Amino acid sequence: MQILVPFHSGHAGLKQLLGGKGANLAEMTNAGLPVPPGFTITTDVCRSYYEAGKQLPAGLMEQVHQAMRELEQAKDQGFGDPAKPLLVSVRSGSVTSMPGMMDTILNLGLNDETVQGLAALTGNPRFAFDCYRRLIQMFGNVVFDIETYQFERLLHHLKQRLAVSQDSEVSAEGWTELIGEYKTVIRKEAGREFPQQVEEQLELAIEAVFRSWNNARAQVYRKVHQIPDEQGTAVNIQTMVFGNMGGDCGTGVVFTRNPSTGEPVLYGEYLMNAQGEDVVAGVRTPVPIAKLGEEMPLVFEQLVRTAEKLERHYTDMQDIEFTVEQGKLYLLQTRDGKRTAQAAVKIAVDLVREGVIDTGEAVNRIEPFHLDQLLHRAIDTDKPLHVLAAGLPASPGAASGVAVFDADTAEAWARAGRKVILVRSETTPEDIHGVLAAEGVLTSRGGMTSHAAVVARGMGKPCVCGCEALRLTDRAFAVTTADGETVTVREGEALSIDGATGRVILGEVSLREPELTGELQELLAWADEIRTLEVYTNADTPEDAAKARSFGAEGIGLCRTEHMFMSAERVPVVQAMILAETEEERAEALAKLLPMQQEDFEGIFRAMDGLPVTIRLLDPPLHEFLPNMEQLVVERERLNGQPDADPDRKERLEKLLRKVRGLHEMNPMLGTRGCRLGLVLPDIYEMQIEAVFRAVLSCLREQLDVRPDIMIPLVGHANELKRMRELVTRKADEVLGEIAHTFRYRVGTMIEVPRAAVTAGDIAQHADFFSFGTNDLTQMTFGYSRDDAEGKFLTHYVETKLLPDNPFQVLDRDGVGTLIEWAVERGRAVKPQLKTGICGEHGGDKQSIFFCHGVGLDYVSCSPYRVPLARIAAAQAQLALGSATSPETASEEPVTSGRST
Repeated sequence: MQILVPFHSGHAGLKQLLGGKGANLAEMTNAGLPVPPGFTITTDVCRSYYEAGKQLPAGLMEQVHQAMRELEQAKDQGFGDPAKPLLVSVRSGSVTSMPGMMDTILNLGLNDETVQGLAALTGNPRFAFDCYRRLIQMFGNVVFDIETYQFERLLHHLKQRLAVSQDSEVSAEGWTELIGEYKTVIRKEAGREFPQQVEEQLELAIEAVFRSWNNARAQVYRKVHQIPDEQGTAVNIQTMVFGNMGGDCGTGVVFTRNPSTGEPVLYGEYLMNAQGEDVVAGVRTPVPIAKLGEEMPLVFEQLVRTAEKLERHYTDMQDIEFTVEQGKLYLLQTRDGKRTAQAAVKIAVDLVREGVIDTGEAVNRIEPFHLDQLLHRAIDTDKPLHVLAAGLPASPGAASGVAVFDADTAEAWARAGRKVILVRSETTPEDIHGVLAAEGVLTSRGGMTSHAAVVARGMGKPCVCGCEALRLTDRAFAVTTADGETVTVREGEALSIDGATGRVILGEVSLREPELTGELQELLAWADEIRTLEVYTNADTPEDAAKARSFGAEGIGLCRTEHMFMSAERVPVVQAMILAETEEERAEALAKLLPMQQEDFEGIFRAMDGLPVTIRLLDPPLHEFLPNMEQLVVERERLNGQPDADPDRKERLEKLLRKVRGLHEMNPMLGTRGCRLGLVLPDIYEMQIEAVFRAVLSCLREQLDVRPDIMIPLVGHANELKRMRELVTRKADEVLGEIAHTFRYRVGTMIEVPRAAVTAGDIAQHADFFSFGTNDLTQMTFGYSRDDAEGKFLTHYVETKLLPDNPFQVLDRDGVGTLIEWAVERGRAVKPQLKTGICGEHGGDKQSIFFCHGVGLDYVSCSPYRVPLARIAAAQAQLALGSATSPETASEEPVTSGRST
């Protein structure tokens, strides 16, 4: 196990060992950039710490003390030396960037003696005691788990007594008074004194940073961003430089490009006479970075050159933390900058145009969830808005919800189904669960690089920061609008935010749908050149089909015909069909549904002219179209209690109740549904098939290129598909007449029953395609009812790592995936041209798409708004895995499906 690496001995290639921060500090050091010296304790040590039951490994501190001696020599200072004290920061540094999720301690090495030495050395007692009070507060919070408010309350009272508003206005005597109060807090809450031995401070700080790897907010962040728990964090120990030493000092964060828009301009903020935590924590509202060019032109020019150099070196937009100490620039960190989806796309495309990266690298740089974010809704500007105030547009997108003022309430209300906007003075890492639950975030303090902004951008949440017009109280905020009106918004009242403009709006707003940008279209075109997996959509209406086609869908992989029955004017006809006592009555109802279905299919065929349309015949059990039995019983009791109730109404109700009871099944999802319904009541499927081919004829007359694929659901035995295929062929012959033997269409099945996957060779004899319905296939393979599992035990399973992922979100490769592989292999062994794809929700999930590519499926099908995501993920799968190894690829042209092949 390697314990530590000095900055000058590391490099970027050691990221897994040194963490992202340590690797980049080493890389910058060796590039000759102004990095304060230091060393990194490796991720190996973190893993060893947890394997040993949270015990630091033997020999660690001996090596740390040796490394500290080397820093003392480099700085000509002594750790704990009262005359020339060496101070260090102790900071986390995970392999995958987790901004604000773990802990940091600054100014370590100060005690009652060294603070006097620092004051004498700098001639600035106010600065020295400011550093000391910061250390005690950070140490108390990080090492002793004392709530920050215990310290902030005392600081607030001190400023009130001194009649000042800014930290920089507090005198040395004021800080000395506060330090005494802070020590009392530690003595009371931790049951011990603040440690005066600097070596003890260092050991406790290292252990605390390792411990923070498993704090609640870090665990939530890792879960959201799928970061492995076993990665661990490194610890970076670096000599301090001070941005709070006076008027020629400052600290800031700068991005080499705008992280919200991607524009190639330096973007960031800074504070004079402050330490770095003041900027990212949102304690003070910082100044735009361009102003630094006026205050410190030489430093600003050096920062611009450094930013350009780092971006060229890392070939990506960088997020740089810097400190200016007495007019000299120091770099404390660089990392690939968190960015919005819009910025991610623009930056990737611009870097290709600038010749920095190629198109494959640009595609690889886009996280599929970026595209979910990019397709954010925006506020409909055609309607009047009651704008209360404006803050900083920290993360784009618009959202409406009810105001909540703490993270716990946000989480609880969101779980109850309410949309919420989290309103805070500023967010802290402890608020991450509330940010995750909220539709958007609004803060009254903090800047574009504050915790709220960074985390919201990473999650794709709209965010407005630094809205200083808000006056927050316990469960409300007041604001005076531009026209002098004072408005109070209380918890539970409707509120909207616009993360693109920074506007805060009273009430709910109308939102409009997003559009694809030119850069995204170019990026998607590059992805299309790379990928081999086709991307279809799940669409049940012409509108959905047209939207999906505009997003690049190459066909419809699932058209659920039952959704066409759900409109208000159709439900009574469907119910009449179900309640029919005779074949004649049912035929009459079906005759009314036939032209409705035909019209539906014509609209979809027109929208998808030239592309395949996979139409799934009726899948759910019939009881889903009828009223709930319990509601009917309650209604009957109510009518029975009314002597003057209409007898005809009571008779109709009794008839309906008898039918509902007759259709009742103990487990309807495993009962009479799908092809089973088509076999028992074939006239329903006959109507749907007739509607399909009537629509075909109508569209052919319009000179449209119609490519229908008819999918039989819930097949578990080859005989079921054989019989259903015969039905399709017969109706096609009847409707199409003389062109029946020349018009090309497919008949296939949805593989959603495990037996169908196991016996795929038999079923393939009667199929032109397999579409894997992974929602039901997952339910039946695991034996989980999705509706029950996801709201109950499944969450526990994922949180406790019994399962790596929710199998309804990420395809279960070992179980469900094995069934898919079997079915593809056995089906294509019988019919090499068999077309295969998936149409469950996994069709829009990156990991699942990688699996589909790897096993040689021909397509994935997903909801319209996930089509761009699937196009990118399919290209990334090709780049990562190469061409899939499948026996054959399916024919691009439909086969004649009038006869079994």
